[in-house]
Amino acid sequence: MFSSLSLFIGRRFSRAKQRNKMVSFISLSSTIGITVGVAVIIIGLSAMNGFERELKDRVLSVVSHGEFEGVRGPIEDWQSVITKAQQHPKVEAAAPYVKLTALAEKGQQLKAIEVRGVEPQLEEQVSNLSHYIDAKVWQEFTPGHKQVILGQGIASLLGVDTGDFLTLMIPSSGDATKVQAPKRVRVQVIGVLSLNGQIDHSLALVPLQDAQQYAKLGDGVTGVAVKVSDVLNATQIVREAGNTLDVYVYLRSWQQKYGFLHRDIQLVRTIMYLVMVLVIGVASFNIVSTLMMAVKDRASEIAILRTMGATDGLVKRIFVWQGVFSGVLGSLVGSAIGVLVAFNLTELIKMLESLIGHQFLSGDIYFVDFLPSEVNMGDVLLVSSTAVVLSLLATWYPASRASKLNPATVLSSK
Repeated sequence: MFSSLSLFIGRRFSRAKQRNKMVSFISLSSTIGITVGVAVIIIGLSAMNGFERELKDRVLSVVSHGEFEGVRGPIEDWQSVITKAQQHPKVEAAAPYVKLTALAEKGQQLKAIEVRGVEPQLEEQVSNLSHYIDAKVWQEFTPGHKQVILGQGIASLLGVDTGDFLTLMIPSSGDATKVQAPKRVRVQVIGVLSLNGQIDHSLALVPLQDAQQYAKLGDGVTGVAVKVSDVLNATQIVREAGNTLDVYVYLRSWQQKYGFLHRDIQLVRTIMYLVMVLVIGVASFNIVSTLMMAVKDRASEIAILRTMGATDGLVKRIFVWQGVFSGVLGSLVGSAIGVLVAFNLTELIKMLESLIGHQFLSGDIYFVDFLPSEVNMGDVLLVSSTAVVLSLLATWYPASRASKLNPATVLSSK
């Protein structure tokens, strides 16, 4: 489509010093605008990819994909519930749990927490909690020893460390018309759960049998947690599996508690794609101004080319190439800067936080306490190609104007 002559002349026009300084300034600003736009969009999309990765790998690998919780009290025959749930083709594993609300006390410090009783061997099948706990601690996590594994945020707030003791105040169940003192249980911290997020500030783990004893459930459990193969369709799978059970249960999935996070990430990603087109589009409009002024600045050269036999198509292609050079240069430089920053975004933000003494993402509010980043080369190529295509479209009108210049009029005015 583009002849070698038009490419050669377009490159010479781009490199040559402009007689009009304003043309040079606008040309440089258009290139810088595309560079900044491409870099910022790549960094933003990489941050969204990072949040999505952390949601899947850090949160969804730890929380239950779905839960069956007893309606009329604890589930006594939870073994049969697990067996029937696992008969669903998309349910990979199931495990019992006991859920309590307690008040952790250490000295003058108090913290309301969720105490979750788990069976380590079965829990490993439905979540990756053990990946964020020391392996030796997980192996020694056995009932009958008054043990607890605290979230890192809880441990920091209470000022406790591995080996320390604290008191759990658990509400007593009984006659609702009578005020009953909470049950006080003294437990030893044997390990810390470190997820670097909101879960660290609310969750404590105890062995399943100990939790049954604290809650006076006997052999019953609060519910059964399941792991599904299709995480994004967990609600439907939990509903289908729950309809096959013989007990009356509440059906819950991770989407009820954390689904908004996934929706927000997808929404922000969509908005960023729209912003990408707008930002790069605005920067590409500068190419129109640059080329319009360049056409006027190079009017005599164009006229000479026309007298030498240059066709309208050749003149168009010369200025198309000149505009594309600005777009390609801005796209390449912006992509390089964006990828470089995105690869080191987490470390750069941590350095900025330590410099100003402020943490942007607090672990007790957000599901992660750092800014994650993951570079997707597909996004990089999409943003870069969009910049090139928009810069190419921006050259069409100035190039058409250049091809319509009348050589006789231009040369007679010189």
